[in-house]
Amino acid sequence: MKKILPFLIVTFCVTGTISAQKKSELIEENQDLKFRLDSITRLVSTAQSNQKISEIKAEELQSQVTELQDANATLLKNLNSFAALSSQNSENINKTLATLERKEAQLKGIVDGVASNDSTAIVILTNAKQTLGENAKVQVSNGSVIISEKLDFYFVDGLGTKVQDSAKEWLEKISKIISANPKSAVTVSGLSMTGELDIALNQAASVAQILIKDYGIEGAKVSAKGLDGGLRESLQIEIHPDYKSFYATAKDDVKN
Repeated sequence: MKKILPFLIVTFCVTGTISAQKKSELIEENQDLKFRLDSITRLVSTAQSNQKISEIKAEELQSQVTELQDANATLLKNLNSFAALSSQNSENINKTLATLERKEAQLKGIVDGVASNDSTAIVILTNAKQTLGENAKVQVSNGSVIISEKLDFYFVDGLGTKVQDSAKEWLEKISKIISANPKSAVTVSGLSMTGELDIALNQAASVAQILIKDYGIEGAKVSAKGLDGGLRESLQIEIHPDYKSFYATAKDDVKN
């Protein structure tokens, strides 16, 4: 019994020491586990926080992408509208240029026509000077050649409507000038300073009749007028290009 008791005491002490050691180790291990758990918790929390931040950033990026897509779509739409407008403007410019070219051609035709009429008047003037003499009262006015003589050159004392024989030779020369320019029209005008336009018209008609009946001038292109001469009293024979035909052609060109 005495031998057993010391053994039990030793055993108890060893056992107590081992138990105390294990308990210390368990506490230490528990603290270590707690530390690790705290670390893991912090990592999880950090990860969750980072995830949330990433989600927020992803949403922001998605919003920016959407805005960029909308802006791009608007830009493409505007570019298409601009392209369509540019095409329309180009078409309008081409139409305008075509119109300007057509108008330029029409204007050139009118200018050429006027130049042609002026050239015709110069030819008639030259012919009149050669045929009637340098002293003949011949002038160009508004593109027409006008041959003037006093009334007493055609009529006795400038009165009545019977043309003198001496004037008929003159009219024959004038008829040759007219015949040499078949496209020209003729206007015979009696100018009165007394206001008696009916007498002036009858005198002009008498001269026109001689040109037509005696010298074969086409009646359709000869006309007679009685005009107020103001302070002048004379009879004028005007030879001019066919302006009616010229202006009709020019008018048709402008319409087109």
